Amino acid sequence: MTTVATTTSTSTATRTAGGAGETAMPASGAETAMPASGAEIGVSARVSDYTARFAEFLAREVAPLEKELAGQGAGTPSQPRFDEKGRMSAAVWEARREVQRRAGAAGLYAPHTSAEVGGGGFGRVEMHHVEEFVYRRSGLGLGLAALAWTEGPNPAVEHCSPALREQYLTPLITGEITAAFCNTEFGAGSDVLRMATHAERDGSDWVINGSKGWITNSHFADVLQVVAVTDAGAGTRSLSMFLVDGNAPGVTRGVDLPTTMADGLTGALKFTDVRVPAENVVGEIGDGFGLAMSWINWRRLCRGGMCAGWGAWLLERAVDYAQQREVGGKPIADQQVVQHMLANMHADIYQARATSLVAQAELDVLGPYAKPLHRDAPRLISLVKVINDEAFFRVADTAVQVRGAAGLIQDSPEEKLFRVARNLRIPAGTSEIQRNAIARGLLRSRAA
Repeated sequence: MTTVATTTSTSTATRTAGGAGETAMPASGAETAMPASGAEIGVSARVSDYTARFAEFLAREVAPLEKELAGQGAGTPSQPRFDEKGRMSAAVWEARREVQRRAGAAGLYAPHTSAEVGGGGFGRVEMHHVEEFVYRRSGLGLGLAALAWTEGPNPAVEHCSPALREQYLTPLITGEITAAFCNTEFGAGSDVLRMATHAERDGSDWVINGSKGWITNSHFADVLQVVAVTDAGAGTRSLSMFLVDGNAPGVTRGVDLPTTMADGLTGALKFTDVRVPAENVVGEIGDGFGLAMSWINWRRLCRGGMCAGWGAWLLERAVDYAQQREVGGKPIADQQVVQHMLANMHADIYQARATSLVAQAELDVLGPYAKPLHRDAPRLISLVKVINDEAFFRVADTAVQVRGAAGLIQDSPEEKLFRVARNLRIPAGTSEIQRNAIARGLLRSRAA
């Protein structure tokens, strides 16, 4: 087994960006250009157990639901039919929800959540292997819903008050409810300090006004993680995070925002005099920027396993197709140009996967969501995202090219994942933003 860096469960105290009583990693210290020796990037025993149980879950629980969904003519999880509002059809949504609830009951839904709050306590290297397995094995099927994604629990929400753990956090971990992260606004994307949504004190409560755009799961979420301005002009301390019930008075589910993903899940939200009690503040007032970044960094790191899994699935399909498709009486796999295309796909997947494992092994030591983050952490996180996003885009593009005209069929796996790959280069920080972060980390390291 390859030994490169430590893979341990990370406690709530060092995993997140907000909250009192944390044990934070130092902002500077020993050089970490290479991971600590003697630790592992291989598959741990509990990951092996998890993937074995997940494979059984796919066969026993998911396959019958996929068959049932196919008979309804409502579309698939990757290409659902839409209702009159342009949203994911009710049948597909409920099929996904049923998988999430069953995965939660089986203890499969939230392995990334810390053990202290009832999750699996897996570290980032372990989660890479889990995510890679799930995406490679599930392809574009219903099994993807069995692993919590943006609609599930996340590092930030773990800092909710004890009173809200039972109401929101535990049901998120078990898949009983879903969430939406409400940070982006139409006028404030990467420039988060331009945010206009604000919250003002009214007695012991807070009252939220504003709007959010490009929000995944905005139509269906039971609880909304809303980032709002509470102290304008205070820089990164100007923002706070609130948990808002999705059915609270003043919450309006806005228009659908159909994107290249065509998932029927993206939309806008409006908040008009939405009243929330003080206990609904996540962490402390002023922690919003750090908490939002912990959520965003979590999404960035998930790119590694997802892109490796989907990339391997596309490569397997491309190899099979090249060996079966004949031109002039010979498989196109006999042509050197096609062989080079396959080799390039493999090289991109292998290189990006290696980056992910090594970087996340370092982050398991440094604390991927610590406050403050170790000075090397932003650079490593951005490396994982940009290298995987760019490599997966090339892989998906080549997968389409190998199939020629057949690769252009709308909603085919290759065409769908090509659109997904193009999408990935923008959310959670564009490729350009990631390169800025990498450069800052390099320059800061040299100046230290």
